[in-house]
Amino acid sequence: MNSKIISNGILRSLGIIIGSAVFLYFLYRIQSVIIYIAIAAVLSLIGYPIIRFLKRRLKFPNTLAVICTILIFVIIISGLISLFIPLVVKQGQNLSLLDINQFEKNIEGLLSQINEYFKSININLLDEIHNNVDVVNNIKFIPSLINSIIGTIGNFSIGLFSVIFIAFFFMKDSSIMTESIFVLVNDKSKLKLQKSLNTIKNLLSRYFIGLVFQISILFVIYTTTLLIFGVENAFVIAVLCAILNLVPYIGPLIGGILMIFLTMSSFIGLDFNTVILPKTLYVLTGYLFAQLIDNFLSQPLIFSNSVRSHPLEIFLIIIIGGILFGVVGMVVAVPTYTAIKVILKEFLSENKIVKKLTKDI
Repeated sequence: MNSKIISNGILRSLGIIIGSAVFLYFLYRIQSVIIYIAIAAVLSLIGYPIIRFLKRRLKFPNTLAVICTILIFVIIISGLISLFIPLVVKQGQNLSLLDINQFEKNIEGLLSQINEYFKSININLLDEIHNNVDVVNNIKFIPSLINSIIGTIGNFSIGLFSVIFIAFFFMKDSSIMTESIFVLVNDKSKLKLQKSLNTIKNLLSRYFIGLVFQISILFVIYTTTLLIFGVENAFVIAVLCAILNLVPYIGPLIGGILMIFLTMSSFIGLDFNTVILPKTLYVLTGYLFAQLIDNFLSQPLIFSNSVRSHPLEIFLIIIIGGILFGVVGMVVAVPTYTAIKVILKEFLSENKIVKKLTKDI
């Protein structure tokens, strides 16, 4: 009897392990769909206050309010994409001012020296390359590259359409997400879970709206700094660097390097010591000033007023998220931590640690 119970226990455990492995593999295979759903959920949280305003203040029907909100998002995304086209073109023009002829001469001289070396050991390198390289296969690479580019654009278009489509129904019927979660819990826990989800929805909506204000403050400071010192495409550069700030710690570093590079490339052809270096240093000073404002004023206010967490608490969570899951972990660390805190408060409210962590929620 005991051996039968042990055997059943082993089989049950093995079944759970295999089932979990299959489920994780399934999630891995549909990770793109999960990303679409996550992005759509974030958009629906950001759009929630807009929909509420349109319904309450302007008396819009629910469907019309959702459509208007989706159109606002589409216009913003289209505007951001269109902004970077002139920036790329302008930077290409700036880089074209470099002495390309001299660069080509240096490369040709290097190749000539290499070829002379191989000739000294009875190997004509240029002839060997010509005889051994399969030109036909190299030509075939060009259509493959074009297909790859077209495929990337196609995937982006499909992803954008999928996100907008899912976000529309999340906004139109906000109960879709909650009802899908209720399937996983018993009837006794539904009331607590409903309360937790409402709290999470309100906190995360405020958090994402706070991020929009944070980006807006940085954008204003960046734009003002770049315009003062005459950097071309100041608006586009400011938008790009402000958006990069959404990635904690790494984003501001990349944004600073990018702003320095784009500032220097804007003045290519002018004297380095009297024009390029001073203007770059001034822009860098403005960038550092914006980061100080963001780190010591904007972020603490957003975290304390939106997700009700101490800045030190947020710092540690972001670092842990980065160690475990990389850049993606750093981005989703705060929303995930907030959701976990709310759920723990509702289901483990008597625990001393939970009570301490969730006292402000």
